[in-house]
Amino acid sequence: MASVLPSAKDNKPLQKRITDLVAQVSQDMYEREEIIAVALLGALCGQNTFLYGPPGTAKSLISRRIACAFENPAYFEYLMNRFSTPEEVFGPVSIKALKEDQYIRKTNHYLPAAEFAFLDEIWKSSPAILNTLLTLINERIFRNGEKIEKAPLKALIAASNETPDANQGLEALYDRFIVRLMVGPISQTEHFDLLLNSKPTEASVLIPDHLVVKPNEWEEWRERLHEVQLSSETITIIHLVREELSKNYDKLKVYVSDRRWQRAAILMKASAFFNGRTETNHSDAILLQHCLWTHNDNREQVEDIVAQAIKNTGFNSNIHLAKLDLEKEKLDKEINAELFLSQDVYETKTLGDKEYFPFKVIFKSKQSYYRDEKQFTFYILTSKLKSTEPFHPVDHRGNELVEITAKFDSQGSCTLSLDRNYSDQKITPKVLFHRGDKKQDVNERLVKSLSSSVADIGKKFTSVLGQIEIKRAQYEKELASPFTTPDKIQLAISGIVDQVSSIKLRIKDCERLEELCR
Repeated sequence: MASVLPSAKDNKPLQKRITDLVAQVSQDMYEREEIIAVALLGALCGQNTFLYGPPGTAKSLISRRIACAFENPAYFEYLMNRFSTPEEVFGPVSIKALKEDQYIRKTNHYLPAAEFAFLDEIWKSSPAILNTLLTLINERIFRNGEKIEKAPLKALIAASNETPDANQGLEALYDRFIVRLMVGPISQTEHFDLLLNSKPTEASVLIPDHLVVKPNEWEEWRERLHEVQLSSETITIIHLVREELSKNYDKLKVYVSDRRWQRAAILMKASAFFNGRTETNHSDAILLQHCLWTHNDNREQVEDIVAQAIKNTGFNSNIHLAKLDLEKEKLDKEINAELFLSQDVYETKTLGDKEYFPFKVIFKSKQSYYRDEKQFTFYILTSKLKSTEPFHPVDHRGNELVEITAKFDSQGSCTLSLDRNYSDQKITPKVLFHRGDKKQDVNERLVKSLSSSVADIGKKFTSVLGQIEIKRAQYEKELASPFTTPDKIQLAISGIVDQVSSIKLRIKDCERLEELCR
């Protein structure tokens, strides 16, 4: 009789059950909790897992422990090598059938009849085995002589201390392993010391009956998880990661097939389902770190790309923030152009059809005992302000005063020379209004219109902030997941905190612009 499962809307007991199950399976497996949790998630939703790491890091032990989470699965395990034969993996040829001119394998207790399997050192196997394996795990069928048998395989875990080399024709098979987990040596000293002082870890562990996954549950959960929807935030994260991988392809050489993206989406939906949610969130997207890398030399870079995408993605709202930013920037420029001076305004006088700076200068004698002074009233073309070439000022009729030589420096000051008997004088055009000063007699209707537009944008930013603050209160609780670590969940929280801060800055900027309009 099929067990009664909770609805997707009331699935929190399932989250606790899976959390407890992970804890049971992970007993005495130091620094392997996340690996076991993610590999178990892969098995629960029918995804294959590749365990990558050096020898002696408990890869085969992890697989056996995960098998313990299920109730009596038809289990197959085999250590591959270059001398492995198809008979050892797919079953021996039936002698009785051969006598009847039929080439049929006895598959019972071998991989074609297994629900759960572990293949160690998978890439060391022969092409004959690997090619047959590709069809079996991809289509879940096994061609046995003239018959096509349906393979009950729900999940396959493979392990190796190497990734397949390019140009070996293994890309298609490797692509079927959606979950890829690095299994390294124990890194923390305290865990290493505990390992030294403990007896060898048991390959099997007794799981309480209320936690163990029953066959009918296994089947039903795999169907039910498709009810889960990818959230708009998850879609945004996927797009950011995809764009970044494309941009860095020449460097990383990471190609992610459409099939892999689809299976990765299933893994995220499964995470949401087993956490009692009907929609994915940021913590589910963290699982992309285990789905997209291809070789150890790009693993950390891919993980960083996923982490950054999660951190850069806050909550989506009904208001287009980028569009609002453009509107605010446009208003900022308009306010400054219409209400404030873009450059200094000088005291000038028009002579003829040209503008001049007026000056009245007294030249003093260099001889202290001889008190002689010469006073001049003259004019300098405003265009000379940006020139550093020497010139002569003019009198009120526009005639050059050749006895005076003038020259501006790059700072806006002008040095005047009369002759060697008189000291040079330094002058600066008189500024009536400085750049950035508010313009006089600005149209009040224009000011009110600009102020109203800024206030409207500020209200929209405030509305977004309110939505985020309301959602954030509950959201942080929902990020908890047995399939990821608390420090990785902090990525999502920090991204939301950054989003809140950035919107508050936008609101402050709108207040600044409103103040400029007063």
